[in-house]
Amino acid sequence: MTLTEAPFYKDVCLGNTPGTAYWLQTTDGKRVRVGLFQAPDPKGSVLLFPGRTEYIEKYAQSADELAQRGFSTLAIDWRGQGLADRMIDDVRIGYVDDFADYQKDVAAMLHAAETLDLPRPWYLIGHSMGGCIGLRALYENLNVKAAVFTGPMWGIRIAPALQPVAFVLKNLLPAIGLGHLTPPTTVPEPYVLHAPFDDNKLTRDPEMWAMMRDQIEKYSALSLGGPSMVWLREALAECNALAAMPSPALPCLTFLGTSERIVHVGRIHERMTRWPGGRLELIQDAEHEVMMDTPELRKTVFDDITAHFLAA
Repeated sequence: MTLTEAPFYKDVCLGNTPGTAYWLQTTDGKRVRVGLFQAPDPKGSVLLFPGRTEYIEKYAQSADELAQRGFSTLAIDWRGQGLADRMIDDVRIGYVDDFADYQKDVAAMLHAAETLDLPRPWYLIGHSMGGCIGLRALYENLNVKAAVFTGPMWGIRIAPALQPVAFVLKNLLPAIGLGHLTPPTTVPEPYVLHAPFDDNKLTRDPEMWAMMRDQIEKYSALSLGGPSMVWLREALAECNALAAMPSPALPCLTFLGTSERIVHVGRIHERMTRWPGGRLELIQDAEHEVMMDTPELRKTVFDDITAHFLAA
């Protein structure tokens, strides 16, 4: 695979590990972006699967934590977000035709990892939607030695009062050509720009919150708002399909904040009770972004991740 250097906005990144970004072409002709953060003397490498709305620069600080512990990191902008190709004219809205399309992005990322001679062994970290994509990739023989998930989207939290509406609209609106619209209670604007820090659903750390805001305020091309009804339909179908499958035979550590309000907590507990050798680590009072919480929690999380990888 030929790699072409892509923009990387280091001026809005936290951490001291240099990053380099590259454009990749998927088998269906979409352009996605990967970012490489190289550790000086790596013990292995992490394939970092971000969540919905996210992008490489947001994970520069996490990659720095991993580099300090001896791991290089390769992260990706999924199709429809970050600087990757957007799927519909309204670039503010998250969209994917079919959740299986994300596996084409995974395949391009793996080709890049080979081309870049990413040091082995390889490990997986999947956050939120990246946890859903990552679990599917494991079923499709992703060659990693161990996996870590943080707030994985193995189900989507929908308020009970809205569930009947959402389940009707997710099929009805696409059928009448309105699948690009956002579900009830979501908006096209990025969450961190319209929500206050107090009682936000992502982090308890004001520095991390400010980083998220600053990045997309300075580089609006990175920003993304709510999902489309088509994305919701495809995501729910994928979560339901995965829920019916047995857990992979692979060492797995999953982190879940006890204040989680974005993904379906019950699905995470259920999955981890039937993951052979898997461990669920509950983080008291944490929200969705445990890798971007307080400095004390970040140290605990990345130390635990490191121990898990080295024991695999």
